[in-house]
Formats: sequence, structure tokens, C-alpha cells
Amino acid sequence: MSRTRLPLAALSLVSVSALALSACSQSSDASTKTSGDSAASAQAATGKKPAPFDSGAVKVALVRQSGAGDYFEQWGNGAKAQAKALGIDLTVYDAQADNAKQATDLSSAINSGAKAIIIDHGFPATIQPEIDQAVKKGIKVVVYDVETATKGVVTTRQNDASMAQAVLDVMATSLGKNAKVGYVNVAGYAALDKRDSVWKTEVTAQGWKQAFKVGKVTDSTATDNVPLVSAALTQNSDVTGVFAPYDELAKGTVLAVQNKKLQDKVKVFGADVSNADIQQMTAAGSPWVATAGTDPSAVGAAVVRTTALELAGQLGKTTVEFPAVAITQDFLREKKIANMDQLRTALPALNLSQVSTADWIANVAH
Repeated sequence: MSRTRLPLAALSLVSVSALALSACSQSSDASTKTSGDSAASAQAATGKKPAPFDSGAVKVALVRQSGAGDYFEQWGNGAKAQAKALGIDLTVYDAQADNAKQATDLSSAINSGAKAIIIDHGFPATIQPEIDQAVKKGIKVVVYDVETATKGVVTTRQNDASMAQAVLDVMATSLGKNAKVGYVNVAGYAALDKRDSVWKTEVTAQGWKQAFKVGKVTDSTATDNVPLVSAALTQNSDVTGVFAPYDELAKGTVLAVQNKKLQDKVKVFGADVSNADIQQMTAAGSPWVATAGTDPSAVGAAVVRTTALELAGQLGKTTVEFPAVAITQDFLREKKIANMDQLRTALPALNLSQVSTADWIANVAH
């Protein structure tokens, strides 16, 4: 199957759509209002605010399938910071990986008086009725990495297929043909399903022998996958590489490989990027050699800006896709990159400040 080969470090991956897509975990079942992340700064708006932003705070709800994990915490922080800069009264609901609770949270958001609802991940079978209800009530709905065919919903997402392909290109170069490999993934999540499709194609193309597939998503995904991957490695210690296309799955895989003392024999290939991911990738003896992703904080902010444009009637499209960059362990070590701030400087392609913006939007800087 022909495809475009992508650079491994500094090049933005190809977007499927033209640009004009796998948090704060809460201990209470109640929604939490937040004004934003004080760590982020905003570039001042110069234009006149359109309705409804010209007459006080605009009420928006953010309904999350889970806010757990370093990636989703940063995503949530970016969303909150951008909401604060826009004058949005943001109420955050976190279902903590409880799908039934997410449906309940969405119902609460619908009845809260919110003018718009952002849905961050979730299973269509669980939340589709509420999505339909929100649209019927005239509430603007913006989803991130959720598959829905409901007319009027704005879809935002990473370019997950290209993200997976970039990492798997590194894996193919590193392992070669006919390698024995492992796989850690979970079905049912839109982003992970897209990455899975690329994996299946690449396994066939490279003649890889998939020795095992394990994985689950919980409110403690990294920790809960360690025993699963450890058991798989016990039975298949001769694998030379493992693909785990979500950073919490990759973290658990790395710990399992290290627990089995296979870090000199088994390479881990992940997806997504965060401060914790960078620290694990650059640690001495780390088996995590490549990943690809967006800046989660920048994505969270861009989703909120997309929602603001939709509320103002200025978006003019139903899909917004965020390009990603591929990142290797060698690149991080060579550039002495220890955190996301340094990575943003080294890879300007992570900056999404020109995505979903306007002169009246105070754009959060990352």
C-alpha cells in the first residue's frame, strides 16, 4: 500500500482537512467550575467581540470521559486557560472513565443553561442520545475524538492515522521485516481505533508476527496495564518491539519491560507527548524510543477557540483537525529536552496558535 513517508522530528504531519485528534480528575460527582490555568499567558485580542461574547461571561460545559493522566491534565489546563482568556464561564465534568456517569454528566450539562457543550472523548453508544438532545435544544456541541453523525455537531480531532504511521515508520526502520512484536491497545475509542487500523496495515506490510495484544483503559491506565504487559512478556520474552499507541498505555508498557529486565532487548513505541512522557523517554536505559503527538495544552485551548468561533457563527466548517509531530528519543536527548516548554521551542510545529482564531480572541500562548 503506497503512502507518504513523513520526517521523524521537525515536520508537521499532514492534515486531512484544511485548517482556516485518545485533565483535572475530580473527587466529587458534582461538576466543578474553574476559571483557568494561571500558568498560561494570553495574547491580547484587538478586535471587537461578537455576540454572545459582547455581553458578559458565556456559559460553556466541558464533559470529559476521563481527565486522568498527564496528557489529559495538560489538555484540561489548556482548555481552562483559553476559556478564562475568552471570558467563558466553564463548568468541567469528569466521568473518571465511567461511561454511564458521562451520559449523566452530559444530561446535567444540557440542563445547566450552557450555550455550548464540549465533549472530550466518550463512547457513542453511551452518549449519542444526549448529543442528539443537546442539538435539538439548540446547544452548540463540539466533540473531541468522538465519532458522531449528528448533523450540526463540530468534530475536532488529532490526525491519528498519520500520527500512528509516523511512529510505525520509526518502528519499521528500527526492527526491520518479520520481527516478533507485541501490541497494547484498547478498542472502542475513536482515536485508538484509527491508530489500530494503521497498525494492522503495517503488521501485514512488514511481515511482523504479533505475539500478543493486551490493554485496558481505566482511571489508572498506566498502573493497571503493568501486570497485563508483564504477563504477556513472560510468555513472549523474545519480542523485539511493542507498540502502545496512547501514552498511558506506553508508560505501563515501559514499566513492564523494565520489571522483566528486558529494556536492552525490547523497544517501546508510543503515541502522544507530555512532560512525564519526555522524562520517561529520556531516562537512562529507557526502552521508549519514539512517539508522536500534539501539544495537549495547545489542543485543549484550540478546541475551546473552535467552540467560541462556532458560538459566534464564524467557524464555517464542521471539522477541525490538529496536525501532530513525530518525536524520537534520540532527538530529545540530542537537544537536551526535558519538558514540554523546551519541546515547543525545538519543534515550533507544535504551536497551534493559528488554528481556530480571530482578532477578537485572546489567544492563549503555550
